[in-house]
Amino acid sequence: MSAPPSSPHIHARTSVTGIMLQVLLALIPGLIAYVWFFGWGIVYHIAIAAVTALLCEALMLRIRGRPLAPFLSDGSALVTATLLAFTIPPLAPWWITILGCAFAIVVAKHLYGGLGYNLFNPAMVGYVMLLVSFPREMTSWIPPVDFMAYTLSFQDTGRLIFTGMLPAGVTLDALTEATPLDSLKTNLGLGNTVAEIRAQLGLDEETSRLLSVIPIFGTLGGKGWEWVGAGFLLGGLWLVYRRIIGWHIPVAVLASLALVAGLFHLLDPDHYASPLFHLFSGATMLGAFFIATDPVTAAASNPGRLVYGAGIGILTYVIRTWGGYPDSIAFAVLLMNMVVPIIDLHFKPRVFGHRKD
Repeated sequence: MSAPPSSPHIHARTSVTGIMLQVLLALIPGLIAYVWFFGWGIVYHIAIAAVTALLCEALMLRIRGRPLAPFLSDGSALVTATLLAFTIPPLAPWWITILGCAFAIVVAKHLYGGLGYNLFNPAMVGYVMLLVSFPREMTSWIPPVDFMAYTLSFQDTGRLIFTGMLPAGVTLDALTEATPLDSLKTNLGLGNTVAEIRAQLGLDEETSRLLSVIPIFGTLGGKGWEWVGAGFLLGGLWLVYRRIIGWHIPVAVLASLALVAGLFHLLDPDHYASPLFHLFSGATMLGAFFIATDPVTAAASNPGRLVYGAGIGILTYVIRTWGGYPDSIAFAVLLMNMVVPIIDLHFKPRVFGHRKD
């Protein structure tokens, strides 16, 4: 008779499937705000991405000779698909989502060895591939539905995504606009001040309709996007409360971004937006709570996570302000993924049972 396994017998209260399910649930507040302000396109893209992710996952598992059931049911592919879908413009064609999701699962995940072995966040790898390869499709965002020249129904949205057909008399240019971050960067390059840009593109609803101008800026950040960010913030705080993620990375990302943005804003408020604008525009909240906290590609120790998160926040501001991509969360995360081995080398977690000298 073989000896029983050695102690300690410590069983985790959660599983990979349970963690992934809670992450998906935490995305719901942001999803509701996204649909409310920007229509049904995100729902289509999540569905397309989910199907693509599961099919690619099954294919790669079969090729690698791994069992299908445990890996398909762990939820990791669905989380990757959902996060990627949030980075794709709502009216982008269906094949954009399929290509990005397939690249994320096949190349960024399985070619590195599957879940637990990938060096880079798969969803961000898929997004960057799409942005670099198809810049036109990946930068055609839409204004809040209340200010669109033509409000697309659920059926109209699906028809446009799958067939490219628009309602009669409607053009795609009439439905799309630059993002708040992109508009700010472009207008600053034209010599306008932040106050002038906000005055021109942050009009109240009645004035904007009279002047036929789409208001881009809201109270804190981009109009509509500030509420989407608030939804992700709410879901992220719930994950911290449930101890699905730690507080170190989100706090480091948001604090470093706010600190650097606040410093430059104090020095020159005419040419640098406020910290709140950076926190509640673009994918800041999504990146801080749902992307940067990926346990596989983030730093292992708590001090290392603070350094890792701070690097993401600083790089996000640097690329937004002086780089070519206004919403730079993906690039910041991937760059810091590259630095994680060095961070872990200098901030090693203490081994259980050994005192720190």
